[in-house]
Amino acid sequence: MGERDENRLTSLRSGRIPFFEPGLEDLVSAGLAQERLGFYASNRKAVEGASVVFITLPTPTGEDGGADMSILDQAVSDLASDLEPGAALAIKSTVPPGTVLRLSRLPEIIQKKVAVQANPEFLREGSAVADFLQPDRIVIGSTDREQAERLADEVYGPLPGKRIMVDPTSAEMIKYASNAYLATRLTFANSIANLCEEIGADAASVLEGIGHDHRIGPHYLAPGPGYGGSCLPKDVSALHEIARQHGHDLQLLATVMEVNGNQRRRIFGKVARALCGEVSGSTVGLWGLSFKADTDDIRHSPAVDIAVRLTRAGANVQAYDPQAEFSLPGLELVADPLAAAAGADALLIATEWEQFRQVDWGRVRELMRGSEVVDARNLVAREVVEAAGLCYQGVGRGVR
Repeated sequence: MGERDENRLTSLRSGRIPFFEPGLEDLVSAGLAQERLGFYASNRKAVEGASVVFITLPTPTGEDGGADMSILDQAVSDLASDLEPGAALAIKSTVPPGTVLRLSRLPEIIQKKVAVQANPEFLREGSAVADFLQPDRIVIGSTDREQAERLADEVYGPLPGKRIMVDPTSAEMIKYASNAYLATRLTFANSIANLCEEIGADAASVLEGIGHDHRIGPHYLAPGPGYGGSCLPKDVSALHEIARQHGHDLQLLATVMEVNGNQRRRIFGKVARALCGEVSGSTVGLWGLSFKADTDDIRHSPAVDIAVRLTRAGANVQAYDPQAEFSLPGLELVADPLAAAAGADALLIATEWEQFRQVDWGRVRELMRGSEVVDARNLVAREVVEAAGLCYQGVGRGVR
């Protein structure tokens, strides 16, 4: 594995992971101790003698909304001459359909008969180790069935999960379509929850009733502040741009992106109403900064987005997250949830950390200056919060 950053390389070689992912540090330490894992200062050094090479580089959102392929393309160009003849080059990065076929036409790839294959990953941050070891499916896209089966047997042989062998372009599309569908489900859940607030229905009950339909299922139907993270936002945007480039208007995804942005504004509006419109000069306690629990990733985080909106409106934000950090004028990082609540005019629960369920709400009431709690994750029971003498707002639950 290649890593150019010297500080990160030193950390990795000592078994320390420079980000938070449950179970990963133990797995890396075990690999190092067994001498089955190594870290190198260059990709070219890392691929020497390898029969299988995985490309796991970022493909961030470009200026046009599509995937920026510059990092991945440069890496493949740099290491192509060092690949072993007949090696498998497995692209795990999320790439536009047609990328594997394009890379397969590079002169050095052809000369060395390297089998370029699409092998997308479906790992969730916060449960990546478990998702890898217990996959739902393993997708391999290749023009050479024998090479695809070799990759499946040599790398994934002991693992469960359906083997899906397809052409490279279909494999690349499976990744984009999967994330676009998940983002659409989350957006649908929020849209229904918002309507439930207006008509007096309980969104949790409605969505539970929907999820028990075996044709639908319960996953990704929890209302909240909108989707975020490193994958869904960029992949939805990229797929929308891919469609546009091929003359197809994916109106559904345009709406998904618009509604997702509106959901963050809606949560900000709930906090503003909790402050009776007096956001400027107020103090808001914020529980959570990461885009979801069990990660320190703040990329496209709804919590961070709302914090930015609050500070721009003149609020002072006291934020606590068990793992994530963020620097912003007007935002103070504090040591624990109670410190975030101390002196707050309103409290916003923005990330679904399990730790927040265990808080002493009587103590929260004693510490807060105001009494309004906005639960953007429907994480805690309304009855528990109200029993402590606080006012509760959830998503799709209305206000009593």
